[in-house]
Amino acid sequence: MTSALMAQELKTKATEADVDSFIAASSKSADGAALCTLMRKVSGVEPKMWGPAIVGFGEREYDLAGGKKGRILAMGFSPRKASLVLYIEHADGWDERLARLGKHSTGKGCLYINKFADVDARVLDELVTAAWNATERL
Repeated sequence: MTSALMAQELKTKATEADVDSFIAASSKSADGAALCTLMRKVSGVEPKMWGPAIVGFGEREYDLAGGKKGRILAMGFSPRKASLVLYIEHADGWDERLARLGKHSTGKGCLYINKFADVDARVLDELVTAAWNATERL
């Protein structure tokens, strides 16, 4: 999970907003729906909105200063105008899978995909599955 996402933990919490409506209203609705389907299949968990723009699956804890714990989504994505942003764990085999994925970029803890047609769906499935399996969830 990105440190920026974790820093937002106090503001970014699971909500009762409708995930499917959010995805349908996004500029990347078809790709967002496909990614949501993939993450539902891999996780076996129904998604929740985290804040106004992140679709999350499951929860995990992380350490905060002073020995406190915070909670954040275990994995998720945001269908932004410029690209799909995936918040997934960097599991074993990350670099090898990225080399086979297709057109993408990475940031500090995030994977960016402009559109599904740019990547190999099987490799994306491998990445998401490995990430989910590597994430300690609540």
